[in-house]
Amino acid sequence: QVQLVESGGGLVQAGDSLRLACAASGITFSIYAMGWFRQAPGKEQEFVTAISRSGGITNYADSVKGRFTISRDNAKNMVYLQMNSLKPEDTAVYYCAAKRALGVVRTRGDYDYWGQGTQVTVSS
Repeated sequence: QVQLVESGGGLVQAGDSLRLACAASGITFSIYAMGWFRQAPGKEQEFVTAISRSGGITNYADSVKGRFTISRDNAKNMVYLQMNSLKPEDTAVYYCAAKRALGVVRTRGDYDYWGQGTQVTVSS
């Protein structure tokens, strides 16, 4: 059974940092590209960032470039999202996703597996 479990969300103030984590099980993690998406209230889910299965390639949405960093630890079956300089507009439920692929994957519909999400709330 495949499971992706996010953690690390919470309530922070603008300018603060948070680190999200996603623990994967039930898959051969090292052959899966991983991504983070988010969905704010009343909005569609949007791409945040993705990382290739080796970790050598990353891709970011323009809105988070320079503030967020994705990383992974294939030995621990973990993917992380370091979020710095958080803004109120970063408030959303953050989801991690897995796709069996070589490169990075930006398209929501291409992903095979999803976590249940973790809430991030940034107050002004």
